[in-house]
Parts: sequence; structure tokens; C-alpha cells
Amino acid sequence: MAQEKSGDHPSKASQSDDIPYTASLASDEAGAAKSIGRLWDAIILGAGAAGLMAGIVAANRGKRILVLDHARVAGEKIRISGGGRCNFTNLDVSAKNYISSNPRFCISALKAYGPQDFIKLIDSHGIGWHEKGLGQLFCDESAKDVVAMLLQELERAGGRLQLGAEIKAVERRGERFQVATSRGSEEATALVVATGGKSIPKMGATGLGYDIARQFGLELLPTRAGLVPLTFSDSQKSFAAGLSGLSVDAEVRFGKVHFRHGLLFTHRGLSGPSILQISSYWQEGKPVTIDLAPDARCLESLMAARKSNPKQDVATSLSAFLPKRLAKAIAEREGASGHIAELGDKILRKLDDAVHRWQVVPVGTEGYRTAEVTLGGVDTRGLSSKTMQANQVSGLYFIGEVVDVTGQLGGYNFQWAWASGAAAGRAL
Repeated sequence: MAQEKSGDHPSKASQSDDIPYTASLASDEAGAAKSIGRLWDAIILGAGAAGLMAGIVAANRGKRILVLDHARVAGEKIRISGGGRCNFTNLDVSAKNYISSNPRFCISALKAYGPQDFIKLIDSHGIGWHEKGLGQLFCDESAKDVVAMLLQELERAGGRLQLGAEIKAVERRGERFQVATSRGSEEATALVVATGGKSIPKMGATGLGYDIARQFGLELLPTRAGLVPLTFSDSQKSFAAGLSGLSVDAEVRFGKVHFRHGLLFTHRGLSGPSILQISSYWQEGKPVTIDLAPDARCLESLMAARKSNPKQDVATSLSAFLPKRLAKAIAEREGASGHIAELGDKILRKLDDAVHRWQVVPVGTEGYRTAEVTLGGVDTRGLSSKTMQANQVSGLYFIGEVVDVTGQLGGYNFQWAWASGAAAGRAL
């Protein structure tokens, strides 16, 4: 694997902001030797996390590898991830952290290339990192260090990268795949589709990978935005908009799934880590239940306040465990005003429900525009869990986000990218 490759590395990887429109990472002489006859061992479509990892692993095994991407810069989603510091993996990774129609599909790849494997690669480049909480690992400085590291590894292994190459057509001719791009045509004995999903279209996300899957007869599962803010309508939207910018620690539940993280009120609805997490499980038209003060005992506190401080305003009583703005908004919405001594048990229980069991029915999400991932995609029943190769099409592989494997928030999607990319790279 990539981290087993010996050699010196700079103490801190870096990447220029001004990467040329096209890039050929191997030297011209080596590149010419490897591109004789335009036949590669594998062409990888997509220079993101999964595609670069597949290229590195395969090239380290002596394979002639060409990575193509229509973007001007490689690894753009890596660069913007984690607030610019890249939550590159999680220390606690298992199948339970992933959503898929086949929950066990991801196990083989994750076991073969786990978080410690990527940490070793990061460490070999002298890139500092830290645990932010819940096992989430981030770069100390910049996500650009991770992108630069991957590009350096691909170059050192002898892989080639061509950017600004828009894919025009993909065909199978005999035992070879022919890829027509805006920069010419290339041929390979294997094709790896690492084009990602539909999330963040402003960064160039397209449905190309799904189109290729259909072309070769693979089944697709319905796609939708995941790890995305939820939106409201009417009174719920007005309530959230009035609290826009306010965040609280909250437990959010949908069915049997629940997450406790930060919750952020927005002009359109709700966001924050707990909401992003639950959005991947939420089903349209059904309610989400929210505990806005999971460590408090609202009813007990209000009853105690009614005895000990009967002239206290009810909003003030609620502010003992809620932000003042939120306490006031809940009191007004539930019609609870005046001194707390004037409120009966019925209204106090109503407030308790409003705090600990607030039910909201979102009208939707903010969609792919702000979604971090795409749920659904290439049906795993048509792929090998060990190699990511299509069962019915020899030499065709699908890896990363384009596949129906979606991680929770916290570095899990990057770990799937590294693991699925490494699985394909070992098989090429």
C-alpha cells in the first residue's frame, strides 16, 4: 500500500493554489514510456479521495495508471472539508456508521484498509493531526496538506494525472475500455469510476458515474441528499427564523436512530451536526423528535421554581436550562406567560414536551446544493465487496460516493473513500 513505500518526504506537504489546467505528475520521460499506444492498465475517472487512493495503490504495484478529472484542481472536496482542515477519518469505524441497502458490504474493504493505515500515511508526510472528539481526526493546519500528500504519492508511484479533461464518452471495445475526453481519447484494460455523487454541484458534481453504471447494465438505487440541513414551512419556519444563528446541544431522533450533537436554528429550518446526521435517515412526511435540553429535567425544574420563586416569569424559569432567546420563544409559542405560580400542571407538562419532545415535520432539505454526501447510487449487489469490480463486467470498478454506501458525519465518508479506493487499487 501507499504508506509502505519508502522515501523521504517534506516535513509539511503543500499545494499551490494555482494548479495548471492540466497536470502530468510523472516525468515526461516516464510518462511517455507508460503511455505508448495510449494503453493503460487502468483509467480512473475522478481525482477525489477515492480515485487518488486507487491510483496510488495500483501505481505502487507497478500498474500503468491514468487519473482523469474535468476539474482544474484535484481533490477540491477534500480541500473544503472539515472547515478547511479535513476530517480525514475516525478512530472508531464499523459497518454501523454506514447506510446501505446491504449494511455488510463495506466490512471487507474497511477491514483491509482501516483508519490506522491512513494515519500511517499522514504521519509519513509529517502532517500534524488531532482528535476533535468522538474519534474525529483533523489536520492541525490545512486540508490542502492531505491533497498535496495524495498528489505526491501518485507522482512518486509513477501514476499520471490529467485535469481539465471532460469525459465525453466511455465505450467497451473487446477487452478494452475507451474513454473520449475533451483532450483526446485514452484506452485501458480496466476502468475505475470514482466520480462521486451529486452533492455540491457548484464544485462540478455530476451524475456521470450513474450514467456509466446504467450504460453497463448495473442497477441503481434512488439517490437523495444526505448530511444536509432540514427546511420548514409556515409557523415552524417562522419559529426557527426568529432564532436564526442560535445553537444548542440537542438530541435528535428519527425512529430508532438518534444523535446528540449541536443544533443550529436557521432562516429556513434547522442545521448543525445533529440535524445533518439525522437527515440521512429522515423520511419525507414523517416527524423528527428533538430534545432541546437533554441534561435537564424541565418539568421538575418548573415545578420546583413554582414553589421556590412563584413570581418568576415562566421564560426566566425556562432560561435556567435554555438560552434566553429560545426560552422566551418557546414560552410565547406555547401560550405560557406571566408568573410561573399562575401556571397549572397541564401547561407545565406542555412546556416539558416542547423542550424534551419537540416534534417537527420538515418539508424537505436544502438539497444537493449544501449536502455533504449523496445517499443511494450503484447497487452493491452488482459489485464485489473485496475488489469493487462489477460482477457482470470484467475490468469495471465503482468506488467512493457513487456506490450505495454512505457514512455518518465524522470522517466516515473519507474512510470509505480510502478503503474502497485501496480495494480497487489492489485488484487492478
